[in-house]
Amino acid sequence: MLKIGDIIIDNPVVLAPMAGVCNSAFRLTVKEFGAGLVCAEMVSDKGIVLQNEKSMNMLYIDERENPLSLQIFGGERETLVQAAKFVDKNTNADIIDINMGCPVPKITKCDAGAKWLLDPNKIYEMVSAVVDAVDKPVTVKMRMGWDDDHIFAVKNAQAVERAGGSAVALHGRTRVQMYEGKANWDIIREVKQSINIPLIGNGDVQTPQDAKRMLDETGVDGVMIGRAALGNPWVIYRTVKYLETGELMGEPSVREKIDVCLLHLDRLIALKNEYIAVREMRKHAAWYLKGIRGNANVRNSVNECSTREQLVTLLTDYVTEVEGKMEKESQAV
Repeated sequence: MLKIGDIIIDNPVVLAPMAGVCNSAFRLTVKEFGAGLVCAEMVSDKGIVLQNEKSMNMLYIDERENPLSLQIFGGERETLVQAAKFVDKNTNADIIDINMGCPVPKITKCDAGAKWLLDPNKIYEMVSAVVDAVDKPVTVKMRMGWDDDHIFAVKNAQAVERAGGSAVALHGRTRVQMYEGKANWDIIREVKQSINIPLIGNGDVQTPQDAKRMLDETGVDGVMIGRAALGNPWVIYRTVKYLETGELMGEPSVREKIDVCLLHLDRLIALKNEYIAVREMRKHAAWYLKGIRGNANVRNSVNECSTREQLVTLLTDYVTEVEGKMEKESQAV
C-alpha cells in the first residue's frame, strides 16, 4: 500500500505521466491491468488558465481511473497557482503533480519542466504557493539533475517536502541524458534516505524483477513504470502479481495483445473521434505488435490505415495468420 496525502493507493505500481500517450483511453486500459496509481500527461498551466480547448480536453478523467494524478507544468508562479486551483476545483483528479522533469527544449525554454532542477529555492517557492492554494495533495515529478555538474536531487526533494509536498517521483537521469544511458538508482536511494515523504522511483524499470530490485535496493515507496508499458499493460499486471506473490505470470498471447489493442482503439475513438484516434493509434499498434514475429509488414501497413475498419481488419487478419502458422508448427512437431 502507498499513501500520498490522504489518498490510499492499493499497491506501489505507478504508471508514469508520458506526454502524447497518457490520455484517458490509455490510462484506463493500464488501470484495468492493476496499476495502483495512473498519472495523466502534463498539461500547460497557461493552457488551463486561458481555457484552451486542447488543454481542457486533456483534463478529462474517467471515474474508473481513480486514484489518478494530474500533472501540470509552467514556469511562472501566478499561472501555475491559477491552473492548480482550476484542477483542484473542476476535475476529479485525486492528486496534483508538478512537472520538474520534462527535458524537451520547448518546455525548458519557458523556465518549466527540468529547468526548475537548477534552483531549489524556486522549487520551494513554487510548490509552497501551489500547496497553499489547493486542497488536493501536491506532488512533484523530477529528474535527478540538469547535467552531471548540477545534481541537486537531495536539495530539490527536501525543498518539495519543506514546501508541503506530499510525495516525490524521481527519475534517475539528468536532463542532458534525456532517455539515454543508465538510470542512477544510487541517487534515488540517497534521496529516499533524506526525506520523510513517500518517494517513487523511476528509470529502467522494465520487468517485474526490475521493480522488485528497485524497491529492495533503494527503499522507495513505489515504482513508476513508463516506456515499458507502451503496448504492454501486461507489465503492470505481472509486476503487481510478482510483488504480491513472487509469482512471475506468463506473457500474453498474440490474440490477447490484439484484443487489448482494439479495445484501446475504441476508447480512443470515443475520446477524440475516429479521424484523430486512428492516426494516434498507429504508434500504439506498433508497440502492441512489438515482439510478435514477422510483424514488419503489418507495422508498415498500420501506418497507412485511416479508418477504424481498416485497422481492425488488418490486425484481426494478422492474428488469424499468426495463429494458423503456430498451429501448423505445433502439428509438425
